[in-house]
Amino acid sequence: MNIGQFVDAEQIKSFAETLPNVLIARTFTFFCSDPGQEIIKRDIRELGVNRVVVAACTPKIHEPTYRELLVDAGISPYYFEMVNLREHCSFVHSKDKAAATEKAKSLVAGGVYRAIALEDVPRKEVQVTKSVLVVGAGIGGMNAAINLANHGIKVYLVEKEPTIGGRMAQLDRVFPTDDCAI
Repeated sequence: MNIGQFVDAEQIKSFAETLPNVLIARTFTFFCSDPGQEIIKRDIRELGVNRVVVAACTPKIHEPTYRELLVDAGISPYYFEMVNLREHCSFVHSKDKAAATEKAKSLVAGGVYRAIALEDVPRKEVQVTKSVLVVGAGIGGMNAAINLANHGIKVYLVEKEPTIGGRMAQLDRVFPTDDCAI
């Protein structure tokens, strides 16, 4: 489903240009494509764009692509905001282009105002001790502890009862093998 069939992209672009701190607004069929990404990178490098708002489809698929693009262009990946016009406008207002366009304008305005407030989050690496506390030494806790230990992780297994095994320790035999449960 093409977003442009259900929202007026040029009207949204014209509206976005009137919002505070918007340096440039563009329309392009697929900004997630290589040519679309190059347009964004060029705007960052040549025009000094320091925040990017993309009003398109779901961030679920494309957000990592755009964040990586920002890093490649030399700015923080956290200076990106995505506005989902496909699911939030095109799909739900497919019979009313004017309503879809007005809603898209509101969503774009929200995305721009949010982008203005975005801050860089510095990345840090911290040393961690690979260890896990497993609470409960029933069949589930013991299984988790064994699996973690098999992956080289130190496991602390804690049980409130004097014996391990949980409900399994109360059974004489188990189905379907009729093995001893103890």
